[in-house]
Amino acid sequence: MSRPSQFSDTREHLLATGESIILGKGFSAVGLAEILGCAGVPKGSFYHYFRSKEGFGVEMLRRYFEHYDARLLEALDPSQGDARSCLLHYFSGWLDRHQQCDEGNQSCLAIKLAAEVSDLSEPMREALAEGMGRVIIRLADCIRRGQQEGSLCTRLSAEDTAGSLYSLWVGSALLFKVQHTQQPMLQAQALTAAMLKPGDCQAG
Repeated sequence: MSRPSQFSDTREHLLATGESIILGKGFSAVGLAEILGCAGVPKGSFYHYFRSKEGFGVEMLRRYFEHYDARLLEALDPSQGDARSCLLHYFSGWLDRHQQCDEGNQSCLAIKLAAEVSDLSEPMREALAEGMGRVIIRLADCIRRGQQEGSLCTRLSAEDTAGSLYSLWVGSALLFKVQHTQQPMLQAQALTAAMLKPGDCQAG
């Protein structure tokens, strides 16, 4: 059993424990009693930090996207290479990460919950939309960097391309879960390389 002393505070401990459990079972199938039992935290402490299970879910998603944003900024940083290389490497990483979803890989939380909670909870849907929107903004910023440095075609619309790529990979990740085959993500990888045209795009 995890212990609260491993974390900076009880709130963080509850969020980390809940995320670990929900990654395996989904949001609806997990009750507060299970989260509290695994965390070793009394119910009163839970309600000190969260008004409801739904409120807990919102904060869990915000925490997830904050951590994801930090990793994404690092992956797309100019120190990692030109923008095109950074983007191709980032999307290629989806193949490895989503193979591990059934083992509780943290990177799968947004995919895990998107279809489930969007119709159940408007606040959680909004948290997902905000977090995913931030990812698209980061991708668009990187595309613009690539256009400025010459590694990406200047004819691309940074915002439209970023949104299309993210939609492509979210969809391929969902198909991966349904079909239990890498083929959708391999197809997404090939299409991504074609969409992210090099700087010399005079030939169209």
